[in-house]
Amino acid sequence: MDVLIPVLLVVCLSIFFDFTNGFHDTANAMATSVATGALRPRTAVLISAALNLVGAFLSTAVAKTVSEGILQQDDRGLPDITVPMIFAGLMAAVLWNLCTWWLGLPSSSTHALFGGLIGAAIIGAGFDAVNWGGVVSKIVLPALLSPFIAGTIALVATYLAYRVTKMATVAGSSTAFRHGQTVSASLVSLAHGTNDAQKTMGVITLTLIVAGYQDAGTGPQIWVILAAGLAIALGTYLGGWRIMRTVGKRITDVRPPQGFAAETSSAATILVSSSLGFPLSTTQVTSGAVVGSGLGKRLASVRWNVVARIAFAWLITLPAAALLGGAGAWLAGSSVIGLTVVVVAGLALCVGIWTLARRRPVTAATVNDESLDADALAGRDRNREEIGA
Repeated sequence: MDVLIPVLLVVCLSIFFDFTNGFHDTANAMATSVATGALRPRTAVLISAALNLVGAFLSTAVAKTVSEGILQQDDRGLPDITVPMIFAGLMAAVLWNLCTWWLGLPSSSTHALFGGLIGAAIIGAGFDAVNWGGVVSKIVLPALLSPFIAGTIALVATYLAYRVTKMATVAGSSTAFRHGQTVSASLVSLAHGTNDAQKTMGVITLTLIVAGYQDAGTGPQIWVILAAGLAIALGTYLGGWRIMRTVGKRITDVRPPQGFAAETSSAATILVSSSLGFPLSTTQVTSGAVVGSGLGKRLASVRWNVVARIAFAWLITLPAAALLGGAGAWLAGSSVIGLTVVVVAGLALCVGIWTLARRRPVTAATVNDESLDADALAGRDRNREEIGA
């Protein structure tokens, strides 16, 4: 098989993955600002899209981690993986992104991508093909620590914000926090572009190195950076309203001081991680920060049943994507027919999930409509009963 065709398939699918990453993770930056009314939905996603594009050009440290730090390399600096295997891992990540978007679950696009690649590498080349030390230090540990770090910072910041403003009873303080959210949400968008867009850059760079179109040890080319930045920006602009509603309305009833605290802590955590080359899950960071902001205001305001479902999605994302990636690699690595089956089946599943999602659409006009959410209504009724009691 001519290697050019699989390379082109990987490049196209990588850009599509970046697109799904954009609308899947829009909630990371703008959910709390939209929920509190600090920004109109369409204005929020436009700002977020522009800053995602800018952020893609700020650093390539995470891209180097993806292309060099996850898979074992030989003496020439080449990983023991083929281009069809990379394609299979990417397809697994895309399918997982679409499934969790359909369900409104803020799962990790990062872990979906790495899970797919790891599963494909194991099935295609064996367990020794994976750099397990890099997986633990650069994926597992950041995944375990980052939500708690961001959540703790948000908890303390929210508590202090309410103390300083006397529980935000003064109208002017709430307005000030809403204006502050414009800045803090913009920082999260910039951080998201800096971290998440680089993952696609790393995959394309890895593919070009494996195919012999680029020297080992080199970073993303300018066209790769531009393509990744534009794809994630376009996906962000279209808006992941389903997940935005989950993060902004279902975890806790976010108020301006909480939104400002959550966004600021998320941006700080992500930017520091990006500078260190850690491919952090912005979804986990933001969700952890939102939970922390709820705890900082009032313990009972956090809907733990929603948090439990989100946490479950986090836990199964990497292994589920690995299973999908492994199955895809087993087919794609066997023959041209196998690769064709993966392409056709993957596209069919993508279209099917999208069609199912359109039956109950969530739009910019309904993203804050609590009548669509049984959990939110139940939580609101319980709060009213407690107040009445």
